Amino acid sequence: MSTENSTATSATSKRESLFSKKNKRLLKDPLGDSNPITIQVLGICSALAITVQLQQAVIMSLSVLFVMIGGNLIVSMLRNLIPDRIRIIVQLVIIASLVIIVDEVLKAYLPDVSEKLSVFVGLIITNCIIMGRLEAFALANKPGPSVLDAIGNGLGYAWILLAVSVVREIFGSGAISMPGMGQVKFLPEGWFISAGGFYENNNLMILPPMALVVVGVIIWIQRSRNKALIES
Repeated sequence: MSTENSTATSATSKRESLFSKKNKRLLKDPLGDSNPITIQVLGICSALAITVQLQQAVIMSLSVLFVMIGGNLIVSMLRNLIPDRIRIIVQLVIIASLVIIVDEVLKAYLPDVSEKLSVFVGLIITNCIIMGRLEAFALANKPGPSVLDAIGNGLGYAWILLAVSVVREIFGSGAISMPGMGQVKFLPEGWFISAGGFYENNNLMILPPMALVVVGVIIWIQRSRNKALIES
């Protein structure tokens, strides 16, 4: 009896907490030194294409976060049932189903944003970050850590999109746009040259190449802070 009790106690003590130090790293690392965009250079297409306005970046970030959490959770729960030969097909079907849900919700409640995002919502299906986390993590881990991994990578993707879109929109349009609020002028009207002021919007900032420049500046800042990230 004492042996059975000690075995049960040992098993309980070995059971890892959902918010253990190891699992907390799943949330924190993608926000910094393992960021999927600036470090792993994944999912960069949407970072260049839809960051003209903050509104679009917010919706895309939430969409990717939803698909990533749902995909990781479902694949993790089915990981022992998915045949190895068709695992990629199964993952694509799961992601595509979640993306269809996102697309229909956007068309129903945010048609203007849906039209601006256009094909980029559908391209979430082929987002390297989502496929990478399903293949590298969700297929080999339990649902709890898989959801944390999805949240961490989703937030890591999101903050880059938001940072890039804020810089581009402020300097390119002199405004900030939020879902449901429209575009709110960030600078006083009196500052603009058209009103006798000194400032003129930099139209270069709303062009796609400037998104790459802003992402490059973020990458430079990260590597300046952490020399270990610099490739030899």
